[in-house]
Amino acid sequence: MKVAAAKTYLNYVSGEWKATSNESVEASINPANRHETVGYLQLSSVDDLNEAIAAAKEAKLAWRRLSGPARGEFLFKVANHIERRLDEIAAMMTREMGKTLLEAKGETARGVAILRYYAGEGMRKTGDVIPSTDSAALMFTTRVPLGVVGVITPWNFPVAIPIWKMAPALIYGNTVVFKPAQETGITAALIIECFHEAGLPAGVVNMITGDGGVIGQAMADHPDIHGITFTGSNTVGKRVGQSALARGAKYQLEMGGKNPVIVAQDADLDLAVEATISGGLRSTGQKCTATSRVIVHSEVYEAFKMKLLQKIQVIRVGSGLETGTWMGPCASEKQFRTVLSYIAKGVEEGGTLLCGGGEGRELGLENGFFVEPTVFENISSSMTIAQEEIFGPVLALIKVDSLEEALQIANDVKFGLSASIFTRDISTMLTFMNEIDAGMVRVNAESAGVELHAPFGGVKQSSSGSREQGQAAIEFYTDIKTVFIKS
Repeated sequence: MKVAAAKTYLNYVSGEWKATSNESVEASINPANRHETVGYLQLSSVDDLNEAIAAAKEAKLAWRRLSGPARGEFLFKVANHIERRLDEIAAMMTREMGKTLLEAKGETARGVAILRYYAGEGMRKTGDVIPSTDSAALMFTTRVPLGVVGVITPWNFPVAIPIWKMAPALIYGNTVVFKPAQETGITAALIIECFHEAGLPAGVVNMITGDGGVIGQAMADHPDIHGITFTGSNTVGKRVGQSALARGAKYQLEMGGKNPVIVAQDADLDLAVEATISGGLRSTGQKCTATSRVIVHSEVYEAFKMKLLQKIQVIRVGSGLETGTWMGPCASEKQFRTVLSYIAKGVEEGGTLLCGGGEGRELGLENGFFVEPTVFENISSSMTIAQEEIFGPVLALIKVDSLEEALQIANDVKFGLSASIFTRDISTMLTFMNEIDAGMVRVNAESAGVELHAPFGGVKQSSSGSREQGQAAIEFYTDIKTVFIKS
């Protein structure tokens, strides 16, 4: 049987699929099988980006003039199209970045729910009446869109993150230029196909693929991008923020995490173990909210460690498309090499490797970018693997003798995204909630994840201060306008 040639996916500009002027493309590789090319993505030029921004600029006034409910109707339609194609989109996500099909389906369904949530936001109030000292005047506030919003997203959640950025941008009246991660650009194209099928006016949503250093930086520098929302690494995020700040544009950065789980001496150990494994190893640890450091009270340390290792030993690693696979590969060869380098660093600095640490060929999976679930102990807070974000299936166990020591270690990093504790004691819970440096605090639950209508974001170097998701999103995607009317 003849195998069809891999498709090249085009940019989406002003309601049309367009080839780049330079005709350069890059292969998207299946991380579970490096010999499989999923498709090709364009390496766009700055000229291509400028065309997309011009289209968004031209469309912004008409889109802004639509009522909130009318914009919401478009989002409902997009949600329906994604829901209809859910299995197709999820399978492509698994082929492109490796997460299990079950996780990919769950993420795609979450994207549908986010769109429907924000479609409803089009019916909510956008301001307040303020009493005036002048009895013959009316004073109130309203919210107005920024204009054109640039959206730069990572590869680890190629459906949920773009949608939780684009949906609020659109419902509040902005137009969008979307630059997805190149590793998952095909999944992004399928999502944009659903926007196209829903009949959004030309130019309201545009997508440009290409190198982040070229397209992302040009987007951050462009005078017609009025706001830019970014999720990715700290290094790149800081550059995006500095460029936006230099020209007075609004910016929103969601970056790294080094998320701790504290296991107190009164914790339900079975629950803590399950949550640690789920929070730290699902999606191959490639979540900004993933558990990375496991800080365990000395009284329960050995019991917790034994239960953890027993559970990890039975994890099945393999292609996310295969039934029974619990953990897939790293998303790319680059990420695979990064994770292995951190494991080597952990050993070099004196950490004790309790399990894992090997790569795919030791699992009989030499064709993919697989790393075994890995656990270290004898880790001090100053070690590299206790300080830097690994973004892989690596857990570092740290033994402590008190809650105070646990909190000191938990806070001893530059990040502050998510943190959780396992305890039955109310006083311990309250102390943890008050003293942990994290934007999201969870008690007796894994560190990863947040409900779609709850504010998402961190403190310190994890975020730039604003929050994504839920009603908090209006703060970034709009400006307040104060109106005074004199009779």
